[in-house]
Amino acid sequence: MKTIDLRSDTTTRPTPAMREAMARAAVGDDGFQEDPTVIELEERAADLLGKEAALYMPSGTQSNLVAALTFTGPDERLVGVQGNHVAYTLRADPRIAPLTKPLFLPDMGRGCSDPAALRAAIDGPGDKITMLMLENSFNTAGGTALTLEETAPHVAIARERGLAIHLDGARVFNAAAALGVPAATLASVADSVTFCLSKGLAAPVGSVLCGSRDFIQQARVHRQYLGGTMRQAGIIAAAGIVALETMIDRLPEDHANAKYLAEGFAQIPGITLPYGVETNLVFIDVSGTGMSAQDVATRLDPGGVRLGAFYEPSILRAVTHYEITREDCDIAIAELDRLVASVPVG
Repeated sequence: MKTIDLRSDTTTRPTPAMREAMARAAVGDDGFQEDPTVIELEERAADLLGKEAALYMPSGTQSNLVAALTFTGPDERLVGVQGNHVAYTLRADPRIAPLTKPLFLPDMGRGCSDPAALRAAIDGPGDKITMLMLENSFNTAGGTALTLEETAPHVAIARERGLAIHLDGARVFNAAAALGVPAATLASVADSVTFCLSKGLAAPVGSVLCGSRDFIQQARVHRQYLGGTMRQAGIIAAAGIVALETMIDRLPEDHANAKYLAEGFAQIPGITLPYGVETNLVFIDVSGTGMSAQDVATRLDPGGVRLGAFYEPSILRAVTHYEITREDCDIAIAELDRLVASVPVG
């Protein structure tokens, strides 16, 4: 029985072309910047995002932390929107938060804070804020693809106050595909941007941090201190190159499947959609079924359908990717419908 894994697009396995590229990859010691395949990946990534240079990282979490450490000093802090991935990461472990002293403002919808609140935070007392963190697409709001017009007020305030801007673009290529613009356009408002190779692009490992040459030089040092320096990393970087070559243009297919999945889920009694579907993320509220999100996920699993329980007790997440077909969507919809129908009302 095939498992239809909708928990995340991180569950994708490398394509045959990726495996072949990995097997024949030229390698060197990336700690000494001598791995030719890593260098090629970094150059391609920087070009795609419109930046001068790039740095191959083990994960998006580490990429964002390295960016924060590069743009903030010992008595400085960053500001962002509550609910973004960085907020979750830095607050999950109180030993990490003091490194950047993050301040997170309420989300006014679609992953943006109130511009007035942002200005007040920057001008307020306490440690100087030197960095603004943006996220696109915005995961917690349903994979929202933010336009330049939506982020413009925040970017303008940051520029007025001399803040560096970092874009957590884990799924920036999904956002770009949804908006019909190049990823470099969305990244143009930021001094640095990171994107994940291991999500919708389906590579097995890695994230790339892009920015100016000076920024990347400093970021390389922070990567080393955080244990992120890799050696013959060309073996996995080769898959990243194939991902950039073959997986970006097909992302709209995932978005179409996500919309199809959402439409099917919405027809099931007791199921509601708290957000619209703009990219490859579908959020469903199961509170009307009498079950918790975790209960639904647990009971679906034996039937070969995996959904991800999200941060809230009644919210499940389904993420489409290149391994999910339209037929898989039909099966997932049918299995959830069957489960809901089997639960006694009241």
